[in-house]
Amino acid sequence: MRASPDGYTLLLVTNPNAVNATLYEKLNYNFIRDIAPVASISRVPNVMVVPLSFPAKTIAEFIAYAKTNPGKITMAAAGNGTSDHMSGELFKMMAGVDMLHVPYRGTAPALTDLLAGQVQLMFASMPAGIQYVRAGNLRALAVTTAARSDALPDIPAVGEFVPGYETSTWYGIGAPKKTPFEIVERLNRETNAVIANPKLKARFADLGAEPLSMTSAEFAQFIVEETEKWGKVVKFAGIKPE
Repeated sequence: MRASPDGYTLLLVTNPNAVNATLYEKLNYNFIRDIAPVASISRVPNVMVVPLSFPAKTIAEFIAYAKTNPGKITMAAAGNGTSDHMSGELFKMMAGVDMLHVPYRGTAPALTDLLAGQVQLMFASMPAGIQYVRAGNLRALAVTTAARSDALPDIPAVGEFVPGYETSTWYGIGAPKKTPFEIVERLNRETNAVIANPKLKARFADLGAEPLSMTSAEFAQFIVEETEKWGKVVKFAGIKPE
């Protein structure tokens, strides 16, 4: 926020910037007011994964199981307010199920316990979870984007069973608020050109990600909408900082 607005100091913008606006009661900044959105980069689905021993083999079976066993399913996440945690809380809110959130200090220990069957569910980021799905170590029930993912085309989207459900880990670039418009626009054009590169798109696909191309104005509106969306989930779930 206090950096020189010359286009040389940039910020990696991602989900927590939208979540933190509500998660923390007293921030010394307002992200929407104090940052100039420059460009979006990519969107990465989370994948709803369970141990192979879990009784539900489809998302429909999972929802039915969760409703008949309220509060008994343990849901791992990399910490409070993380994308995997928020994906799970949104699912609880929209599917009308009760699950127990188990926060970890990062994705790796959460996945380790999930693989061992110590916890029963995780909305893992696609790059972290897809290797275990492909290897047959975890069962994927659904992906969290609005449509199915090309990386796991046989796995349904949560929205096919919970209408309107959509979430993903997204990335973009921000700059200090007073960065001149012409600098923001040039950075936007250059970023969009890079993410359209076939080699980068192929690498994104390997990781289960997809390019996310927007104008700076569209990205600004996207951040506003994400902040409102996750504010409702934070309040619904009563989430507090760790």
